[in-house]
Amino acid sequence: MAEQPTFEANLTSLETIVNQLESGDVPLEQALDQFQKGVALSKQLQATLEGAEKTLTKMMDENGNEVPFEDAKASDANE
Repeated sequence: MAEQPTFEANLTSLETIVNQLESGDVPLEQALDQFQKGVALSKQLQATLEGAEKTLTKMMDENGNEVPFEDAKASDANE
């Protein structure tokens, strides 16, 4: 089973693709292929960031339940 690339590896791949496309030295067919790969990598990276943001914006309440960070702050302010 192939190991999934890390966020950092995907970001580096996307940066490489962008640099190649910006240089303009890539044949059209290869540029289109690279562009498609870049779009797919961009979507993967965005999904990873959104997942991380959702995880980081949750806290546990006193009963061990996950609650959004903003709700936890509001309940702390009411006490």
